[in-house]
Amino acid sequence: MASEDVVSKTTGESAVSTIVNLAEEASEGVKAPGHALLSICKSLVAGGVAGGVSRTAVAPLERMKILLQVQNPHSIKYNGTVQGLKYIWRTEGFRGLFKGNGTNCARIVPNSAVKFFSYEQASRGILWLYRQQPGCEDAQLTPLLRLGAGACAGIIAMSATYPMDMVRGRLTVQTEKSPYQYRGIFHALSTVLREEGARALYRGWLPSVIGVVPYVGLNFAVYESLKDWLIQTKPLGLVQDNNELSVPTRLGCGAAAGTVGQTIAYPLDVIRRRMQMVGWNNASSIVSGDGRTKSALEYKGMIDAFRQTVRNEGFGALYKGLVPNSVKVVPSIAIAFVTYEGVKDILGVEMRISD
Repeated sequence: MASEDVVSKTTGESAVSTIVNLAEEASEGVKAPGHALLSICKSLVAGGVAGGVSRTAVAPLERMKILLQVQNPHSIKYNGTVQGLKYIWRTEGFRGLFKGNGTNCARIVPNSAVKFFSYEQASRGILWLYRQQPGCEDAQLTPLLRLGAGACAGIIAMSATYPMDMVRGRLTVQTEKSPYQYRGIFHALSTVLREEGARALYRGWLPSVIGVVPYVGLNFAVYESLKDWLIQTKPLGLVQDNNELSVPTRLGCGAAAGTVGQTIAYPLDVIRRRMQMVGWNNASSIVSGDGRTKSALEYKGMIDAFRQTVRNEGFGALYKGLVPNSVKVVPSIAIAFVTYEGVKDILGVEMRISD
């Protein structure tokens, strides 16, 4: 009888234990989607903050770069970055230095959020696929894999926010003396849709996508690979005792990444800006097809835009605005990476991709 009680008690305890375990598993299953959603939101917020902070910090140089890219070569108002910034200050005041920045931030915040988040997801996906290969079960991300993940992230982010980039370009180049004024982001979007059609919002998309592959891809690949190399080799005492890089060191890594990426992709950025002006009746007041007349801009496509630009203005035209862009990109990319990692630390988001 006693043995029966022991068996009964043991069976009862086993049943209760099983029920408790099942309940805990079910609870974890319910919490998991909510936790994943919160983690995604935190990652998107970190990316958005990084984009807004970094772009606002260099807004005057961003505007100067675009103005130099589309400036009529036979009606030159400024020959360099400093002279151009002085001209804007004299003719438009302090606000002129930040013209188009609101539109730019409205574009760059979601762009940056999607880009950083897409990079992390693409990195995990690409690493998982790579580890399915025989002998690669314990593989880590290589610079080439990071380049691929960064390229995927850049294409997704650029495509998702391209219409905002298109109207931002037009808002940035217009001045107080322009014959036609866009009053803001939504006015520009509605005007382009009404007068030029929906396809106009994606003019210059192809060179943008082609350019974003090396630009964003190299940004992530160089930054992450350089960080890993510094942590592994620990040169010049740049690595702290906790095996982490200091903020100035990470800023340096971001600066190196931005310099490499933008130098390679810059000609495509120039062509993108010029193609965005096509169809805008008043673009001739800023830049004309051959640099001598005020005829409307006409490009048959990306290749034709390259050909006309080089034929009429020389190969150097593909690098117009490179100096302000270089001065802008170095701090911008550096600030973006460091801000992103800092915000994620504050929000308590796990950043490791190789697990």
